[in-house]
Amino acid sequence: MTVLPPPSLKKLGLVIDLDTCVGCHACVIACKGWNTENYGAPLSDLDPYGAEPEGTFLNRVHSYEVTPESGTPLTVHFPKSCLHCEDAPCVPVCPTGASYKRAEDGIVLVNEDACIGCGLCAWACPYGARELDALAGVMKKCTLCVDRIYNEALPERDREPACVRTCPAGARHFGDLGDAESAVSRLVAERGGIDLMPDLGARPVNKYLPPRPRDRLQEAPPDLAALCEPGTEGLSGFLGWIDRTLSRL
Repeated sequence: MTVLPPPSLKKLGLVIDLDTCVGCHACVIACKGWNTENYGAPLSDLDPYGAEPEGTFLNRVHSYEVTPESGTPLTVHFPKSCLHCEDAPCVPVCPTGASYKRAEDGIVLVNEDACIGCGLCAWACPYGARELDALAGVMKKCTLCVDRIYNEALPERDREPACVRTCPAGARHFGDLGDAESAVSRLVAERGGIDLMPDLGARPVNKYLPPRPRDRLQEAPPDLAALCEPGTEGLSGFLGWIDRTLSRL
C-alpha cells in the first residue's frame, strides 16, 4: 500500500471556469494528443471509426442543461479530469505503490511500470477520473502534463498543461493553489471557486468557478403578432421592408 506524503506547501492544479467553457472539446483533443505522444504508454483507441468506438481519455467534457431556482435554463459544459486531491483516496488502496502523490508539488501520478491494472484506484476515486487502458493494461489519469510544466527546453509560455495552453475560451487556468497570492488563488477568491463534492473529504486541489447569473430583460419583448398588425401608415421598420418587398412580387 502507498502512504500519502505530508501536505505540500506547493499545490499545483487547475481552476476551470464553468461560465466561459463553451464545450468545444479542444482541451480533450490536446490532452489526447500530448499524452499519446509523450508521457507513459500511448492512449489507446479501439475501433475508433466503427459502430462501438472505445478509447482512453484523461480529460472529458460533459454537458448539462441546468434550471436555476430563479432565472432561465442554461447549458453548463463541465470538464472533468483528475483533481489531484490532497487526501487522494486512490493512493492508499494501490497494492503495488504504483499510484502515488508527489511531496514536492502535490501532483498525483501512476508509475506504469509498477501498475498491474487491478483497478482498485478507479474504484476508490469518487470522481471517476481514472481509466484503464485496454491495450496497455495499466491505469491512466491526468498528469497535469508534468513532462511539460518542468521542461526547460520548451518556451516558458508552453510550460503549462496542454489543455490550458489550447483552450480558446480561456476557461482553464493553471498554477499554485497553495500560494494565496498566486493568480489562480486570487481568481478562486474573487469568483467564489468551489470544490467538487466537498462532503467526500478528498479535498481536491482543482477548483471550479460557478457560472455567473445570466442577464435578464427588464421588460417583456413585444408581441410579434402585434408588430405584424398594419397601422394607418402600414408596417414600419424591418417588417415594413419585408411587406413592401413581397408586395412587389
